[in-house]
Amino acid sequence: MIVAVVAHRKKTFGGGLDELRRQITGQPGVAKLLWYEVPKSRKAGKKVRQAVKDGADLLFVWGGDGMVQRSVDALASSDTKDDHDVDLAIVPAGTANLLASNLGIPRDIAAAVEIGLHGRRRRLDLGNVNGEHFAVMAGAGFDAAMISDAGGSLKKRAGRLAYVATAVRHVRDQPIRVRIAVDGADWFDDDATCVLLGNVGTITGGIPAFDAEPDDGWLDVGVCTAQGAFEWSRTLGRMVAGQPNKSPFVRTTRAKAVDVKMDVPMTYELDGGARDAVKRLKASIAPAAITVRVR
Repeated sequence: MIVAVVAHRKKTFGGGLDELRRQITGQPGVAKLLWYEVPKSRKAGKKVRQAVKDGADLLFVWGGDGMVQRSVDALASSDTKDDHDVDLAIVPAGTANLLASNLGIPRDIAAAVEIGLHGRRRRLDLGNVNGEHFAVMAGAGFDAAMISDAGGSLKKRAGRLAYVATAVRHVRDQPIRVRIAVDGADWFDDDATCVLLGNVGTITGGIPAFDAEPDDGWLDVGVCTAQGAFEWSRTLGRMVAGQPNKSPFVRTTRAKAVDVKMDVPMTYELDGGARDAVKRLKASIAPAAITVRVR
């Protein structure tokens, strides 16, 4: 088996990349190891495509959710899939590691390598927003503003607390007019402070946002109208309790295709990575788009 590693060289834990290399090369069945390092997650897609062209059968991604998102987008793109299917293995080296945690992949190098090489193969859906795939969630409004402000230096210093700090800054953000159509039918038309599109159930901080599975063939949709510290605290309290639908400030549904129109341009995020402001999000589900090694 030809194994490839695409690694964010600035992310580290445990014994670091040297330990990752040692763990993989020490395993039987690894005929060849391809190694690619990148200085930032946005460079990962090019290396993933190169790994596929170089004949990789299994791709380890070392990094956080941004690295995983760029990698799954490259694996699911038409030009890559025309080559051959490559299984994905995750070594969670980031801050939140949301896909890994939803799949039960631990932040442990030896355990993650064992799962990658010998774990069960699971076909997962991907969401697609404005032409780019994501594995966990996409969002606009409060969620995206919070993530955008929690830049690399702040996350490095504070870890997950960076999201708490930036969330406090945005609880008083003003709502905007949002129109959402699901599967071609009008669903929401009102002021809102956050729109979420989910492929998994649990988001940042381990909060259950949706009753979702990454292989159910659906994109979960949520919209929040909470404003101010009091309403947001009530909303987040319901979410932490696993009861987001009981909040008077939350509506959820599921769909195959979603069209979100906003009156003013809003920054949006994909799997924790900020994107430029837009006035429209066109989203859909890509069923069974990738194969991931899990327990």
